[in-house]
Amino acid sequence: MNRTTTILAAIAAASVSSMALAAGSDSTKPPVKTQTTQECKGGKIWDKKKAKCVNPQSGALSDDDLYDAARELAYDGQYENALKVLDVAENQNDARVLNYKGFANRKAGRVEAGMAFYQAALEIDPDYILARSYMGQALIADGDILGAESQLAEIEKRGGRDTWAYAALDKALGGEPSDW
Repeated sequence: MNRTTTILAAIAAASVSSMALAAGSDSTKPPVKTQTTQECKGGKIWDKKKAKCVNPQSGALSDDDLYDAARELAYDGQYENALKVLDVAENQNDARVLNYKGFANRKAGRVEAGMAFYQAALEIDPDYILARSYMGQALIADGDILGAESQLAEIEKRGGRDTWAYAALDKALGGEPSDW
């Protein structure tokens, strides 16, 4: 392979990789239940290293572990516990953290706060399609179908056509009850 071919191949690979990241590699699917929601009580989360339920504490678990636990708690309907877990994440400007603060607040009935968190997540990462899907679902609930359709178009534009985030919002726009 000559130098030009190698550079073009690298650029193509990077483009495909960034498109997959923009679409979230479909990390938008609902989480699988773990010990956090099956065994832990009172806002505790499962610590894989200790193999037991622990209180979420800043620095004790990685932000990724805290995010995964909060996401699982939110999908389980434990919105206040999810928010407590997210509050101890070191990076409060992580779009994922902001998105799930939006999700938990919206599902707990604080729609305006939820929308503010979705907006903050999208200011950090405009390609975060899961935030767009949840925002669209909130817009539908508020009667703003055009706003929701706009979010669906943005998801597709950002490479998310074949993701759960797109399918969930599309389903909600079709009048089917949203799972989330």
